[in-house]
This record gives sequence, C-alpha cells and structure tokens, in this order.
Amino acid sequence: MDWVVLVKAAVMGIVEGLTEFLPISSTGHLILAASLLDFTGEKVKVFEIAIQTGAMFAVIWEYRERLGRTVRGIGHDPVAQRFARNLLIAFLPAVVFGLAVGKAIKSSLFHPVPVALAFVVGGIVILWVESRHRRAFGERDLEGTRRARVETVDDMTALDALKVGFVQCLALIPGTSRSGATIIGAMIFGFSRRCATEFSFYLGIPTLMGAGAYSVWKERHALEWSDAPMFAVGLVFAFASALVCIRWLIRYVSTHDFTVFAWYRIIFGGIVLLTAWGGWVQWKA
Repeated sequence: MDWVVLVKAAVMGIVEGLTEFLPISSTGHLILAASLLDFTGEKVKVFEIAIQTGAMFAVIWEYRERLGRTVRGIGHDPVAQRFARNLLIAFLPAVVFGLAVGKAIKSSLFHPVPVALAFVVGGIVILWVESRHRRAFGERDLEGTRRARVETVDDMTALDALKVGFVQCLALIPGTSRSGATIIGAMIFGFSRRCATEFSFYLGIPTLMGAGAYSVWKERHALEWSDAPMFAVGLVFAFASALVCIRWLIRYVSTHDFTVFAWYRIIFGGIVLLTAWGGWVQWKA
C-alpha cells in the first residue's frame, strides 16, 4: 500500500483518538480532516467509523479492572448487574434510531458545512449548560460540594440510563459529538461532571464498536485485503492517542468545566463556514 495513504491513516487515527472523548465531535473532525487531506470516498467513510474501535480499546484497557469485575460478577453481584443493565438500556436507543435514520443522515449531513453548523450550535448549548451548572453549584464548585443527584455510575437508575441513551442519539448528526451529547445531557439530568464523563466512556464501548463492526460488514464488498494496513494503522494510532486523552480528561474535569471546548467549537465552526462561504477552502464531501 502507498505510504502516503498510511500517513493519512495515521493522522486520521490521531484525530479520532484525541477528539472521541472531548465534547468537540470526532466524526466532525474526521470529516474535515479527510477533506483537507484529500482522503475521501466510500472506503474512507467506512474507515472513519471503523477506527473508533481503536479508541474504545483504550477505554477497555484503562477501565479493565472495573469491566473485569462486571464480567465476573454478572451472575451474582447486584452492582455488576445494575451496571451492565444500565449500559444495555443506554445503548438501545442508538441502535433503534441508527438503523431507522442513519442512512438518510449519512447521505445528507456528512459534509463539512453541516458539520460546521453543528459545531457552532453545540458550542452554544455547552455554554448554556455550563452557565446553568454554575448557577446551581456556584462559580468555583465544579464537582459540587452540594452533591449531584447522581455522583457515580453505581448511583444510576434505569431511567437515568434511558435518558442518557436518548441524548446520545443526537450524535447521529455529525458535528454534534457523542461524548458532548452524553456528558452535557447527563449533567442536565443531575449527574456529577466526573460521573457523566465516565459513563460516556463506558457507553462508547458497545455503541462505537457495534457501529464499526456493522459498517465494515455492511460495506465489505467495497473493501479488499490490501486495505488492511490502512485500517490497522488507523486503529493503532487511535488507540494510543485516545489513551492519552482519557487519562488527561479525567484529571481535567476535576478542576475545569467545558467552556473552553464550547468556544473552540464556535470559533472552529465559524472558520470553516467563513472559508466555505468565501471560497478560500474547497471543502470536499
């Protein structure tokens, strides 16, 4: 395989890993990065979804002890059973909505300009939620000396999981951000910032690994064995960069809010819209 393609795959893997868990939309960044790299086509669209699995392997590695306890205790431990049940409940809405409208959304919205618009709108929503959170808990009280209603994932009810599952469906719109929708949505529902962030990590495992497997299987006729190195490079770089991002983000949310990401979304989305409107950059689908 052409080494240029492998370099582009590595860059895309890094973009995926660094943006998957931040509320800035990995899918949106992958679409824009692919356009800038002239790395487009049906095969690349499958690649963009498939390499999300690499980021999820980073979650599995980082939280291997918790996930291992859940697997071992699923038959007898009420905590493990509740955790697994909540993950399943939160996962199901994305399956239903993804199968129902995913194809239509992919054909009409997986383009740079709609992504940029979603960036801006999502940033405005984050600013509103953070303002609301500060009014509820105080300007400097990020985790809340006043306890959040849901402090840890073990405090979640089935209804909490269902609500987070429904807001995750907003991420079907590229540029919205799966992690952003789940984290910010969970905070609206009364989750602590850390709990919302960690549950978003966990929920990504079945959601994104399932989406990756389904996409590869569905488009298998368009793929060849010669594409394997490209996918392998993307997965490896996505895993490595995602592991760095996960460890950093958990430390970050203990002392910071998400306002900086909101302004990043608004400014970055605005730049894309301005360059598209002015014809300075020829963004490709």
